[in-house]
Amino acid sequence: MKKLKFIFSILFVALLAGCSDEDTDAAFGDNADAPANLSALFTITQDNSGLVTIAPHGEGVVSYEVFFGDGTAEPAALGLAEKVNHVYAEGQYNVRLVATGINGKTTEAILPLTVTFVQPENLVVNIAAVVGNSLSINVSATADYETYFEVTFGEDSSLPPVQFNEGQTINYVYDAIGTYTVTVTAFSGGAATTVYTQDVVISNPLVLPINFENPTLNYTFTTFNGATAAAIDNPHAVGINTSAKVGSMTPAGAVWTGGLLTLDQPVNFANGRHFKMKVWSPAAGVPVLLKLENLTDTNVNAERTVMTTVANQWEEMVFDFTGANGQYSKLVFFFNAANPGNGTYYFDDIEQFNGQDPVGFPLTFQSETAEYIWNNFGGALGNRVDNPNAAGINTSTKVASFLKTNNSQTWAGVAIPMSAPIDFSVMKKVKMKVWSPAAGIPVLMKFENMNPHNTAVDIEKQTVTTVANQWEELTFDFTGINNANNYQMLVVFFNFGVPGTGEIYYFDDVQLSN
Repeated sequence: MKKLKFIFSILFVALLAGCSDEDTDAAFGDNADAPANLSALFTITQDNSGLVTIAPHGEGVVSYEVFFGDGTAEPAALGLAEKVNHVYAEGQYNVRLVATGINGKTTEAILPLTVTFVQPENLVVNIAAVVGNSLSINVSATADYETYFEVTFGEDSSLPPVQFNEGQTINYVYDAIGTYTVTVTAFSGGAATTVYTQDVVISNPLVLPINFENPTLNYTFTTFNGATAAAIDNPHAVGINTSAKVGSMTPAGAVWTGGLLTLDQPVNFANGRHFKMKVWSPAAGVPVLLKLENLTDTNVNAERTVMTTVANQWEEMVFDFTGANGQYSKLVFFFNAANPGNGTYYFDDIEQFNGQDPVGFPLTFQSETAEYIWNNFGGALGNRVDNPNAAGINTSTKVASFLKTNNSQTWAGVAIPMSAPIDFSVMKKVKMKVWSPAAGIPVLMKFENMNPHNTAVDIEKQTVTTVANQWEELTFDFTGINNANNYQMLVVFFNFGVPGTGEIYYFDDVQLSN
């Protein structure tokens, strides 16, 4: 009995002791100091993203509130040893840290934060000329740590910079030739920038081919012995030359009267030793002399003379400069060469070629150098001839003839190979001017591939003439044609399905259309 009493006494003392400890702890919490020694570790990501990691520290702290100081309304609530990520723009900020202790007491601290973006690195700028427009350039750029680029082109200081991003290409067209400083600035998203400058030379050289259409080129003629010459509006925009601008020359009364154009670069014979030039002459049988001359030494020259064959219409003349080996920068023109000058002549589309024009669409039969191949079958005979009915919608000088000989096959036709497959990727219809001795004649057009010929992919369409003894334009609708079949052979049938009686048909200007 004494033993039990002793144990009970121990338990009671323990309980009394326990109550005494709790009271002591509560008193300690109530009397604890507010959080102290507040600080924060700012870790700034060095990639110009503005990402900052904030890790607060302090003594006697159970939780934090982080006010970012950049206008963000809601603070971040953190527990002990927690961190928070926040994205800043470049600048200086006062981060306010509110720490709460075990007893709810708080302490605040203002911590300065500076976010500075690094300068863009490895800036690479590409400035490239635009093929086909010597006054134009394309600009693109790449860099590390950049957010965007600006470019100025050095021509007009009143123009604002053009902003662009990596992966974009900016095009600019200069108003005049000259040397300009192109400046590209890479921005980091803040104050740090990287600048690149490059001088570009914008030139617009007068070189072959010449078509008198470019308003930025200098088509000024140097004339002699009283001739006058200039680039003017085309006064005869018909036939093979409907362009807007042409060259004009009026010789004076002297025997050798003419003019010249000075090229900005010497003639490059790698582009061909034959020259083509469209000419309008007031008479047939007029000698036209084209002379190539050295820039400084007139004794270094080569010249060729070709006679006009028609009057008061455009024709294409070919000058063969095979054997000419000098360095030539002048094109000298003589109309009615070696004779007293008379009348006005027009000329256009001066270009080099390798001596043979390709055969393709549009198929006009006007070239004097193209090799037109006539694969005749079934008793039909095709040929290139003078236009026997140069009136109405077709006044061109040359056309194709189709003779369907007497008792020829019902399927008699003519096949003309092209130099390359016809491109049906965009336009699927074909127009052809036709002259027929009668209306209601069925005309069939067919396309085949070549080398080897796969008959399974042949495609054909048929229509009928509507007038007799005059030119009309027929349309053949090949909608659905598979361009991948590489159609390269044009096949034409007149009065298809009927035996020939010796009648003649003509066709011309075969071309794609929508």
